[in-house]
Amino acid sequence: MKKFCFLIFVGLLFSFDVVSEEIFLSLKKNKVNVRYGPSFESPIKYVYKKIHLPIKQIDKKENWRRIIDFKNNSGWIHWSQLKKINSIIPLEDKVLFKKSSNFSKPLAKIKKGRVLIIQKCKGIWCKVKSDGFKGWIKIDNVWGLSN
Repeated sequence: MKKFCFLIFVGLLFSFDVVSEEIFLSLKKNKVNVRYGPSFESPIKYVYKKIHLPIKQIDKKENWRRIIDFKNNSGWIHWSQLKKINSIIPLEDKVLFKKSSNFSKPLAKIKKGRVLIIQKCKGIWCKVKSDGFKGWIKIDNVWGLSN
């Protein structure tokens, strides 16, 4: 009986660990409805009008994902409107560099809140693009990447 209780305890411990995993996604389209509940009959709470906007999944029910954005707005989105994360939002102003180094040539100042499309990441740097600019930023203090 003690072994059985221990196995149940370990199973519960690991199941909570899986639930706590951060899952970031991006909006697939330029117009995405966010609803009060997980159904098409549920009223629309607000509408996102920004393709690639990163959001965090905080719950799911069948084909619906409860999400929260970087401004703490939340609601339900149908999974067909979402895709694997491909973007981030800086939470502070950043410098875009030519290479993944602080000693590289600075290319542009990136304002906080701008959606940046990720091309690739290595270590604490990601190569991003936005409005014709391409370069590298440090990924500290950004919304959209798991810790």
